[in-house]
Formats: sequence, C-alpha cells, structure tokens
Amino acid sequence: MHDHDNPVLAAIFGRRSIRRFTAEPVSTEALRTILEAGRWAPSGLNNQPWRFLALWPGDPRAKALEDCTKYAHILRGAGALVAVFLDREAMYSELKDHQTAGAAIQNMLLAAHALGLGGVWLGEIVNQAPQVLQVLGLDSEAYAFMALLALGHPDQKGSSSRKPLEELMIGELTE
Repeated sequence: MHDHDNPVLAAIFGRRSIRRFTAEPVSTEALRTILEAGRWAPSGLNNQPWRFLALWPGDPRAKALEDCTKYAHILRGAGALVAVFLDREAMYSELKDHQTAGAAIQNMLLAAHALGLGGVWLGEIVNQAPQVLQVLGLDSEAYAFMALLALGHPDQKGSSSRKPLEELMIGELTE
C-alpha cells in the first residue's frame, strides 16, 4: 500500500520501532548524521531549543540510566543512546518547544532508518526525569528531559498497524 520510490516517503512508511539490536557497533559517523538530522528539525522562531547527549555502550551514565526505566534490557542492547532535552533558557513556548523536540526525535529516527539502523523512542523514562538528570549529572533548572532514543543494528523485524485514515479524520477528505 505504501510502496514509494520517493526516499522520504519510503522512510516514513517503512520505519518501525526496533527494540532488539545486534552486537555490531554504531559508527561515530552514523551517530553524527542522526544527530545532524535532529538539529535540522523545525522550531518556532528557529530557537532550536533541543540539546542532545550521546552515550556509547560502556559509558557508566548509560548503565546508570538502566535503573531509571523498566526497559533497561533495551538500553543494555543498544549500540548508542541519545538523550533529548530542551534547554530551558532557549525555550519560549512550552507547547511549541515540546512539539519541536518531537520533530527532532522523529528526524533522528528517520535518519537511523535511512542508514539501515533501528531505533526506538523511549517515553516511559520521562516519568523518572529527576532521576535521569541526576544520574547524567545535569541541572534540572537548565534542562528539561524529553526522551531517550536507543539505536543500533536491528536484530528484529519491526511491525506496526495503523487505524484507517477515515477514523482519524475530523470531517471528510473532499475537495
């Protein structure tokens, strides 16, 4: 149904959340490309309030994050983690800034997919935001924690389903 030659549409319709990864390392070059994709997300007033913290396997901070989520097994298997924050000083509208963090996250997930990597947006961990900031050694007055991305070489096929578009429309799609 969504077989597109256009690479952007192919990535949007083909990307899935990947929660299991092989032991193959993620290259620094790939992670830099993923972070650059996040950097190019749209933001209100072009304020670019997002801040990223990249963590590699073996980093004691990555290990400490495992105690902050019920999904520790996903973190343990990842080839890289990206913690996404908002810089409170750069923010101007909480709603718009939260939306732009989501846009940056989606850009990074699409970039990972385009590079043949897999990733998952971990949201449950935000329920432990104060603990996350503490184990990462970050000031909660300076940063608002938005999400954690686990990235790596896929060790599973992703799957997903979506409601029909008609169920999501308010009104009909007519000219």
